[in-house]
Amino acid sequence: MTRCFLDGRIVDQQSAGIALSDRGFTLADGVFETIRVRGGAAVDVQAHLERLGRALECLAFPQPGRSHHLALHLEETREANGMAEGVLRLTITRGQGARGLAPAPDAVPTLCITAAPLPSRPDSFTAIVATRTRRNEFSPLSRIKSLSYLDNVMALHEAGEHGADDAVLLNVRGNVACFTVANLVARFGRDLVTPPVDDGALPGTVRRRLLERLPIIELSLTPADL
Repeated sequence: MTRCFLDGRIVDQQSAGIALSDRGFTLADGVFETIRVRGGAAVDVQAHLERLGRALECLAFPQPGRSHHLALHLEETREANGMAEGVLRLTITRGQGARGLAPAPDAVPTLCITAAPLPSRPDSFTAIVATRTRRNEFSPLSRIKSLSYLDNVMALHEAGEHGADDAVLLNVRGNVACFTVANLVARFGRDLVTPPVDDGALPGTVRRRLLERLPIIELSLTPADL
């Protein structure tokens, strides 16, 4: 039986629920982090929590607790599921609110951590360049993992219609930003290149590790380059 952490306690994930007035449900007013579990431990927790903190600050959220408390909740969820390999998703919404865009000044954030098996990773995949939507590199939301992922959903649906596995998202200026759920690194001869964050690439945790360990160049790319 899968267990999750919801607002301070471990509960049965199948019977857990949030209020219909929760702004994460009504307005996608929230953020999330997806964290890999490998060898019985969550990977790069501090990097994920630092990005989460920047996202909460960007959206002017009340902080749900100190980062070490969130790390403990992640471990508590992992242990509750006996997970050695898998994925934890930490989701924070602004909490419940009345109809309208303005949040209540005393809103209490909803905090949820769920667990899931590790998805399979193919040796190769095919991709198209999405044409129906673009990633807005001018929006601060392009640099955080907000709950609003409909551009990515639309792009992936378009890929499926063409028999492809994924889609490359362009930004407003027509440069390459990313895949629907991953950063992009291209090889040109001996050079490794990845789009800069200013082009709408999410500052991913794996992307950060690669930039630290490999001579990857941050450079704007066009569909013609690919």
